[in-house]
Amino acid sequence: MGTLSSRARRSAALSTTALAVLAMPSGALAQDALAGDEIALDTISVTANLTDTPLDQVGSAVTVLTGEELRRQKITLVSEALRQVPGLSVNRTGPTGQLTQVRIRGSEGNQTLVFIDGIKANDPSAGSEFDFAHLLAEDIERIEVLRGPQSALYGSDAIGGVINIVTRKGRGGLHGTASAQGGSFDTLKGHASVSAGTETVNLLASATGFRTDGISVADERLGNSEKDGYRNGTVFAKAGFTPTENFELTGVARYTKFRTDTDAEAFYPEYGHTGPVDALQDTRGEQFYGRAQARLTLFDGRWEQVAGYSYTDNDRDYRDLDPTEVTSTYKGRMSRVDYRSSVFFDTPDLLDAAHTLTLALQHERDKAISKSAWSSFDRSVSSTGYIGEYQLSLIEDLVLTGSVRFDDNELFDNATTYRVTGAYRIEETGTKLRASYGTGVKNPTLFELYGYTNTYHGNPDLKPEKAEGWDAGFDQTLLGGLALLDVTYFNQRIGDLITGAGNTSVNLPGHSKIEGVEVGLTVEPVENVSVRASYTYTHGRDSSGAELVRRPANVASLNVNYRFLDDRANLNLGIVYNGRQKDWVYSADYSEKQVVELDDYVLVNLAGSYEINPNMEVFGRLENILDEHYYEVWGYAEPGFGGYAGVRVTF
Repeated sequence: MGTLSSRARRSAALSTTALAVLAMPSGALAQDALAGDEIALDTISVTANLTDTPLDQVGSAVTVLTGEELRRQKITLVSEALRQVPGLSVNRTGPTGQLTQVRIRGSEGNQTLVFIDGIKANDPSAGSEFDFAHLLAEDIERIEVLRGPQSALYGSDAIGGVINIVTRKGRGGLHGTASAQGGSFDTLKGHASVSAGTETVNLLASATGFRTDGISVADERLGNSEKDGYRNGTVFAKAGFTPTENFELTGVARYTKFRTDTDAEAFYPEYGHTGPVDALQDTRGEQFYGRAQARLTLFDGRWEQVAGYSYTDNDRDYRDLDPTEVTSTYKGRMSRVDYRSSVFFDTPDLLDAAHTLTLALQHERDKAISKSAWSSFDRSVSSTGYIGEYQLSLIEDLVLTGSVRFDDNELFDNATTYRVTGAYRIEETGTKLRASYGTGVKNPTLFELYGYTNTYHGNPDLKPEKAEGWDAGFDQTLLGGLALLDVTYFNQRIGDLITGAGNTSVNLPGHSKIEGVEVGLTVEPVENVSVRASYTYTHGRDSSGAELVRRPANVASLNVNYRFLDDRANLNLGIVYNGRQKDWVYSADYSEKQVVELDDYVLVNLAGSYEINPNMEVFGRLENILDEHYYEVWGYAEPGFGGYAGVRVTF
């Protein structure tokens, strides 16, 4: 591990002293809790099990971020918020709008499963991965991050874990908001929403536009200067209908249209490998996510049934040199039908226990279409998952959960995965002990199997990746409930890891091994001040003993929020430290890979807002205050210092 700069050492020391937040229960804190209130773990997790479960009964490692936290930090993209979460590493291939990957506990980006309002969002035409570049942070209610293998609940793609994003719904009478902001790099953003809700009907609709002229994707330090901009337009609607207290219908739809200017790759003789270089290229795309769902509860809530249908459509056109000519096109489609039936019952005369038994069915069809100057393919794959889960609560303080899943896949061998968790609460000391073990599977993507370009040939003989992982930790309240400390050790093995080799993909023999520690602390030391910090250590090696790329060994964050002037004003300081990491570069003909080391960096951001009156707020945000120049991917530039200001009105 390389030597840290003095500035990085100071930041890491500060973050480590604060001990790191947002680990499982830490994220459950409501930011608007008053100082002096005890930190509680009664927040419900909608991701950790097949049924909603209080966090103090969850044995897995979960982080919950609230929409209020994001709004106080004036965050534009969801990926910016995820940098605060223990166990996660974020890599963006250049400035805003470029490919953004999120890895959980050292796994690959396509081993992270993403849901948006119950919709599986991973793109079958993009390596079965979700690109966070285009997901704006408007209208977010909460973000849950469930770490560790979760295939027993969610199937393929969940080897690293699950990120579940839940949006707001309409509440109360008619409400509306509108905001506008601008700033550095000729950046403009506008947002408007309207919402309403009654006891039986709720509705929210919004529209957001974002544009920036940006900077050169290919770093200026490599002799590049042409700016690469980004455009994003997103519309969103969510509705609910509850005609009776035990029946609910919901529907959600999200549409995004974007344009991202990009650069090409070229050989740099002075470095001996390839890297980005100025070029007139862009990517134009459209995304649609939709879901309809029905929920029915019977027998005073002791039997719950949920049925839903989801559909996603991702289109991307890559244009080279001549902006009127489409060089290649990729289309991804996903349709999914799911059903869940849960029964809740007690046995007071037998161990005084509470039981939850759940059976579920998920059927999914993925389709990927590719058309380019080199080749084209049109492939699809279907799978059906049968899931069972049993949750047992004993003597009030011990909760055990077991899950098993059988996947019937038309392309690959059928797979059985399972997961067990345990949580034990010691109320006298404010302690929760927890542990989990799970297995996972990740099927090869359609592109890995059948894709063909001038630099890549698919390998139809690839086998699914297989994983097993476990973690153990504790959550401890301190200072009479004003602070919450959590510590987790994790260990994971991934077999048959798929990796690039020459101009194709292969399964690596043996197992990649990843282990590490996540630490979190949340404190509200005085009135209107909240402090959160996080630190993660990750040690990842492939089966040959080589360090896994783009997995920094050390990541830390610190977030301090201060509310004053009777809560009319707010200041938020955010610091992220990203340690040294390895990256891959390629030879001139892309037949060989080389390893380079990326330096560590520190990002410092400051956000503030002030309510002029109950219906108007002015706000601002300073990003990368230290004007760090750094790489998350070799040769791809990241923005330096930037400032932004805006106004928000409500009615």
